[in-house]
Amino acid sequence: MQIRKLKNLRGEICVPGDKSISHRAVMFGALSHGETRIRHFLTGADCLSTISCFSSMGIEILQEKDQVLVKGKGLHGLSAPRDVLNVGNSGTTMRLISGILSGQDFTSSLTGDASIQKRPMKRVIDPLRQMGADITSVPGNGCAPLLINGRPLHGIHYTSPVASAQVKSCVLLAGLYADGLTSVTEPVLSRNHTEIMLQYFGAEVDSAGTTASIRPEPTLVGRDVLVPGDISSAAYFIAAGLLIPNSEILLKNVGINPTRDGFLRVCRAMGADITLLNEVREGEPTADLLVRTSPLRGTVVEGDIIPTLIDELPMVAVMAAFAEGTTIIRDASELRVKESDRIRVMTENLQKMGVDITEQPDGMIIHGGAPVHGAVVDSCKDHRVAMSLAVAGGICDGVLTIHDGDCVNISYPEFYQDLYSLSEP
Repeated sequence: MQIRKLKNLRGEICVPGDKSISHRAVMFGALSHGETRIRHFLTGADCLSTISCFSSMGIEILQEKDQVLVKGKGLHGLSAPRDVLNVGNSGTTMRLISGILSGQDFTSSLTGDASIQKRPMKRVIDPLRQMGADITSVPGNGCAPLLINGRPLHGIHYTSPVASAQVKSCVLLAGLYADGLTSVTEPVLSRNHTEIMLQYFGAEVDSAGTTASIRPEPTLVGRDVLVPGDISSAAYFIAAGLLIPNSEILLKNVGINPTRDGFLRVCRAMGADITLLNEVREGEPTADLLVRTSPLRGTVVEGDIIPTLIDELPMVAVMAAFAEGTTIIRDASELRVKESDRIRVMTENLQKMGVDITEQPDGMIIHGGAPVHGAVVDSCKDHRVAMSLAVAGGICDGVLTIHDGDCVNISYPEFYQDLYSLSEP
């Protein structure tokens, strides 16, 4: 993929539906009684993997453009899959479905692509085993493929060493099948889409501080779900609108859940001009975002805010390269176990473009203001890396060539088309 300089971004755009919420709507719809209709569903490869897995377990799921109809069969309505369940590149699917499968009365196997088979699954294996689950890493290294022999589970109070919505959600979903209350306490509150949506479907979920609890065996009922625009996808357009001169863009119906809005807070700390319009605060909070070109300054990104923008940190690194002063990102070692080692990959690629950036064990130090130029860079098949670099390519001098740039299909198939649609020819 070759990226050339963009100018004067103007217009409005609706970014794809939130990936996290799209995954969960299919899963919870499958475990509910009756039909769940999902509008503005993200049709990226990851969410299609979730549909594939539940279809393989006997759930009828109908797709029409960005609308999905899930015909649920209740908590105990899944059937044993005939084949191995393949999650593709989706860590969310792998980790959340592990909790569901652990409480079934059948045996299942989970696998994924080469990237998934390197990502840490011990973080869900350990708490599930504490609940009595029979779950095994087939290669014995704490990674996929996983073999799960479903069995009765018991409730636990799990203190998670990491702030991870995937770990929390996995344990809470297993708690649906437990013999008592199941609770998860995190060091810092991670995104809470699971708690909000499970409650919407009829589960008994309580949240207090960084602890979420669920009672077993609820009767979940199918609901209509309108998926908000994914703030992780919006981040690339927010950054482009802030950095490309003479730009003003409106992003419609974007999710601004407080457990996910860290990117907006960092942008404002860097001096961004972002206005929230038409705010809705019930259920999943949303707003239209009006973004205008702004001179940015360096900042420090650390501590409790990290879980609220973990997927947007590659974009923050790019913004820092074009900002005045120094930006420090720390406490973000979780970036090393995403679809790629995002600390290493972003550091190496931005250095090729002339950015003054230094890799740290848990983050990066970026000195902004140096001339940034085109280069040949490698996405390492990581969709968030590819989109972040594409924004950099739209600002820097010369042409940026991104190897495996089509990996954006994982979460945003129309990304390049939408980006160039806003630019003056």
